[in-house]
Amino acid sequence: MYEPIRAKSVHRVADDDRDGFPHRSREEELDIQLAGHLAALLAVTDELGETEAGELIARQVARLRGAPPARHAALSGAPAEALHRKAHALAGRALVVAASRADTAAAILAAERMDAHTAALGPAGDPQVATT
Repeated sequence: MYEPIRAKSVHRVADDDRDGFPHRSREEELDIQLAGHLAALLAVTDELGETEAGELIARQVARLRGAPPARHAALSGAPAEALHRKAHALAGRALVVAASRADTAAAILAAERMDAHTAALGPAGDPQVATT
């Protein structure tokens, strides 16, 4: 009464194609995310002219990526206060990811950079309310 199925089904179980594309581990994803945050922090640090801090950040990015980072070449013309606020936020993001992946060296560096940018913003200390 029914004709037998001669062609392969177009429907597949979700696990059938599991090896069809590469997957990254959680650790690899966190490495990529941390390297990205640190590279963005490096760009702002270079624009602020903080060479010593820039070298420390560049070493961490190189460690995570396995290659030296591209260095910031152009200036945005943003005021120093805005750059310090941006750097503080980027260092905070890096700190969260570094803590998540238990990367002590990157976490210490990020915390130090947060402190440095907070201090640069003025006596209020809080980058959200400091006015200089």
